[in-house]
Amino acid sequence: MQKEFLGRGWAFPFHFNAATGAVAFSEYEENIRQNISIIIGTRKGERQMLPEFGCRIHELLFAPANQSTAQQAARYVREAITSWEPRVEVAKVDSHFDPSGAIQINIAYRILSTGAVEHLSQIVSSQ
Repeated sequence: MQKEFLGRGWAFPFHFNAATGAVAFSEYEENIRQNISIIIGTRKGERQMLPEFGCRIHELLFAPANQSTAQQAARYVREAITSWEPRVEVAKVDSHFDPSGAIQINIAYRILSTGAVEHLSQIVSSQ
C-alpha cells in the first residue's frame, strides 16, 4: 500500500541516521504519532513564531491530583490534537494520575485517510 500521503518529516527527537549520517526522518503512521507527541509536549507560547501551537496540559502542573484535573487534562489534549493534527480524528482520550504524580494520557485516534485506528500512551510530568 502506498502511504506517501500520510507524510514524512524529521524524526523526533531529532537525531542523525547512523547508517547515512543524514538527518533521520519519520514516515507515515510513525510521523503522525511523533507529531502528536510534539503537540502534547509543547507548551502554548513556547514557539515564538507560532505562539498558539501546543497543549494547555502544562497549565495543570500545580493543580490537585484528582479526577477533575485528569478530566481537564484529557480535554486539553483532545483540543490540541484536534487543532494541530489535521490527519487524525480523536476517538477517545483518557487520563489519570500515576503514583509519581505525573498524568498518564491514553489516546485513541483514527487516521482519516486510511481509517486505521491507532493508540498512543504518554506520560506528562513536571520534569
